[in-house]
Amino acid sequence: MLVELDQVSRTYPTQRSVVRAVQEVSLTLDAGQFAAVCGPSGCGKSTLLLIVGGLLRPDSGIVNVAGQQPYHLSPDARAAFRASQIGFVFQQFHLVPYLNVLDNVLAPALAVPHSDALDRAQQLLQQFGLSHRSRHVPAALSSGERQRVAMARALLNRPQLILADEPTGNLDRANAAGVLNSLKDFAESGGAVLLVTHDDDLADRADRVIRMLDGKIV
Repeated sequence: MLVELDQVSRTYPTQRSVVRAVQEVSLTLDAGQFAAVCGPSGCGKSTLLLIVGGLLRPDSGIVNVAGQQPYHLSPDARAAFRASQIGFVFQQFHLVPYLNVLDNVLAPALAVPHSDALDRAQQLLQQFGLSHRSRHVPAALSSGERQRVAMARALLNRPQLILADEPTGNLDRANAAGVLNSLKDFAESGGAVLLVTHDDDLADRADRVIRMLDGKIV
């Protein structure tokens, strides 16, 4: 079992009340699975993804990822754990604007250095059809190319888990299909994917659909 959540909750205080973003959620995800979390905007999907990714501490409950409880680690150890075990792909790409494509893909190796990082990055750029763009900055790329750079970056450290938050939201149909195919390939090769989407058509491409409403799995 690669991911296990047990009775996980997270609230956000506001001036007038408390928003219960995630309420007593329990779920598991095995290696080789491609699961989609879907539901309307504001239902808690992205909060759940951040909790799994070690980026947002829950108020209560147990989070276990790849045999570790990330919120029991020190901040530095948790950051290193994320860099080695988890790849992230977001709707807004989150590329570093002043770095070229190759250096953006290499960025995760700053946290977890490994001797073949450059070779691995160049291989991924070739795999995603970006070798000719390696010296370009993100502003010179199309949306589809930027998301392919983000996918290559997510795969650099050979993670066990990819977390994808609306990764096709800014893409046309052809580029969206390419990203989804890459995620499915990753799962079929033994990794696990947790995809957040509000699009039922996208969710149907996953092996398993987890539906959320008002912070709960329904």
